[in-house]
Amino acid sequence: MRILSFLLAALTMLIAAPIHAERIRDLGTFDGVRPNQLTGYGIVVGLDGTGDDNFEYVTEAMRGVSGRLGLSLPPGVSPGLKNAAAVIITAELPAFAKPGQTIDVTVSTIGRADSLRGGSLVLSPLYGADGQVYAMSQGNLAVGGLGVSGRDGSQVTVNVPTVGRIADGATVERSVATGFDSQGELRFNLHNADFQTARRMREAINNRFPGSARVVDGVTLSIVMPLGADARSEMIAAIEMINVTPAETPARVIVNSRTGTVVINSAVRLAPAAISHGRLVVRIEEDPLVVQPAPFSDGVTAVEQASDIALDIEETRLAMLRGGANLSEVVDALNMLGVGAADLVVILEALKQAGALQAEMVIL
Repeated sequence: MRILSFLLAALTMLIAAPIHAERIRDLGTFDGVRPNQLTGYGIVVGLDGTGDDNFEYVTEAMRGVSGRLGLSLPPGVSPGLKNAAAVIITAELPAFAKPGQTIDVTVSTIGRADSLRGGSLVLSPLYGADGQVYAMSQGNLAVGGLGVSGRDGSQVTVNVPTVGRIADGATVERSVATGFDSQGELRFNLHNADFQTARRMREAINNRFPGSARVVDGVTLSIVMPLGADARSEMIAAIEMINVTPAETPARVIVNSRTGTVVINSAVRLAPAAISHGRLVVRIEEDPLVVQPAPFSDGVTAVEQASDIALDIEETRLAMLRGGANLSEVVDALNMLGVGAADLVVILEALKQAGALQAEMVIL
């Protein structure tokens, strides 16, 4: 209960504070200026007996690797590859990445390998969504997990030893064309759709660069760009640093049903309502008795059940909420009722059904 009260009080201080200005760069991104995901398939070798063994994918992959090196495995031979593991490689290609630059890669097992500790990734291509090769990856893995086992079958695992990372483990081979330097207009997309925020952003940009921005919809603004890379870059840098006060977010109550976490934002308002809350606790205690037969009798020992049932009815409290109550008043009323996180969810849902809670309920 103290934790819930502290959480609600903290939310009151943080969320009820006046909305302040944000930089445009924090409210969205320019269209096309985004990372691209890359994936690949590869083989990690040099493991200390923690690989996939005779996993078919590893065997076929090693045939391909040995073939590229001029060594052909005899047909029908299935080598034991306990020191190798089949892996999936993932990476993120940043915007404007150029050939020759390096990026980090993450390597994850897809078979029965126990650990990637001490392994090295064999040269592997990384593909984009269009099927083209955009980077080549290779290097020694850094694995944060540890897994050991004994001959009796006992095991100890720390973190996740089947996932590793290679810093600067891939070299970019192809850049992604964004059209950023050739389009006459660039589009700026807000992280959260809001017409009021888009309008304020348009006014702020036009005050700095008259007639350059217009609102396309609740997410997108179109901005006319000058010719020339230097002038375009200077204008974008200036736009990103303009301060804009975003519109107040819609009224929402976020409920995580798995953890019991409840978050109420400052836009939540209540119509006049009265809340009565009480709980009934039933306790059942079993205290079985052992009954012994009389001496020299034909009876047998028996167990006699004895149950003790108790009811605990907590005092019912009534809280009155006036119309238009703000977040602070809502928190005070709920604290007065002394409710826990689970009961708080029930009360909020009941207020929503009664039409007293003017907010969107989001259940995670």
